[in-house]
Amino acid sequence: MMAPTTDSAGNTEDAAAARASLETLRTEIAKAVVGQDPAVTGLVVALLCRGHVLLEGVPGVAKTLLVRALASALELDTKRVQFTPDLMPSDVTGSLVYDTRTAEFSFQPGPVFTNLLLADEINRTPPKTQSSLLEAMEERQVTVDGTPRPLPDPFLVAATQNPVEYEGTYPLPEAQLDRFLLKLTIPLPSRDDEIDVLTRHASGFDPRDLHAAGVRPVAGPADLEAARAAVAETTVSAEITAYVVDICRATRQSPSLTLGVSPRGATALLAAARAWAWLTGRDYVTPDDVKALALPALRHRVQLRPEAEMEGVTADSVINSVLAQVPVPR
Repeated sequence: MMAPTTDSAGNTEDAAAARASLETLRTEIAKAVVGQDPAVTGLVVALLCRGHVLLEGVPGVAKTLLVRALASALELDTKRVQFTPDLMPSDVTGSLVYDTRTAEFSFQPGPVFTNLLLADEINRTPPKTQSSLLEAMEERQVTVDGTPRPLPDPFLVAATQNPVEYEGTYPLPEAQLDRFLLKLTIPLPSRDDEIDVLTRHASGFDPRDLHAAGVRPVAGPADLEAARAAVAETTVSAEITAYVVDICRATRQSPSLTLGVSPRGATALLAAARAWAWLTGRDYVTPDDVKALALPALRHRVQLRPEAEMEGVTADSVINSVLAQVPVPR
């Protein structure tokens, strides 16, 4: 076997260093957030895939703190928008402001011009304002007065929503849900984790002061760029590609669903599995990688039949059933 060239050896070293840095994220974020390793991993996968994340959980399970801690550990800029019924699209994207000194209009960037945008309670704002994020999420730019303005890179939207409160909310339409790479559910902590949370607060932990909590930057944009390049080199066999397609096609034939996974969903599942494979130290994707990311990548892309929902069927149970039925490649 030929020895790697200087460039390829350097790229390999950069990728290994980037993986090591990203692996330390869990430890660093755990200084502020207790017991949410799967959500941390999901957010890192989304950053590697240039995707966006929908976080669903009841109030008080540290969804906002999680995103702030991730931004701090990655040394990325972050902004938070509280979505309310009276929020206007320009409050998110920015607007033209008249300058009396120059007698000209100048663009005032909105909070979307950041690396990590926390869209808090996104389903509390009307569809018009929700849709203001579509161009930003898909095209990574904002067009105001006919002029496209690029967003920073990396750019990730982490939107939160409450699964138990429906009054005064506007459910996200399927077209917008499909724009999210992953939907992560943030569960209530276990008894031991909840005791740990209270012990920290009793000892003076302030969730508004991450620096005092000891959260330090352990990776940065350069590590993300090296990691993305390495993920792009991760091998995907024809059998794995066919496996992903078969899973998604099976959801379209499920009697419990009125809407199955779209081709965009299949692409998202493959990309997420690829990033997860690289994070776990492999340069090829296995069926287990696909299974590991199937729920977060697909659960928000299917629509249950009303009668199935009344019988207690969930999107997760349908996807698990599909995974059990679709033949796994050898």
